[in-house]
Amino acid sequence: MSNTTTCESVKVTEVTPELLESWLNNKEAVLVDVREDYEHAQEKIDGAVNRPLSKLDPSALRAEFGDKRVVFHCRSGKRSHDAATRFAHPDETVFHLAGGIEQWKSSGHGVERAPGAPKLPLMRQVLLVAGSMVTLGVVLGVVLNPWFLLIAGFFGVGLTFAGATGWCGLAMLLGKMPWNRVSTPSSASNASCCAT
Repeated sequence: MSNTTTCESVKVTEVTPELLESWLNNKEAVLVDVREDYEHAQEKIDGAVNRPLSKLDPSALRAEFGDKRVVFHCRSGKRSHDAATRFAHPDETVFHLAGGIEQWKSSGHGVERAPGAPKLPLMRQVLLVAGSMVTLGVVLGVVLNPWFLLIAGFFGVGLTFAGATGWCGLAMLLGKMPWNRVSTPSSASNASCCAT
């Protein structure tokens, strides 16, 4: 365990990929991926169950896994820390994977990819669309009419808002697109349109 943070008597403990691997191999923990279903389909840690943060129900999770040690993970650790905080009872220690799946991969651990998973990660799609719209707005604003610069401004404000809050409406919209939908058994009951 590498770090413990306390928030109003809730203790969230970060676990290293090595410790998590040991717990999983010994069946001492359940790994809960709080990313959205299309993110989980893109790449996942073997054995992780998908329960998106946007729909997280701590009481249902407790009923499902009983007294088992639950470890949360996401892409980088922000959402899993939030999920662990929501899940914990006062004076209880809960766990999340330090650095998320990115740290897991950096530590040399493998991930699985579902058949039919989206080829391009959602955040790259967001960058492509936003960048294209900014470029289009600037070009049309210079060539045709300055009012087209509002397109660039709109997407610039949207990206700034997404960076400041962690909520991205464009990612949410793109997550609903047919090419980002997955139809795996683990996602069928957990489909969500949110992408944070």
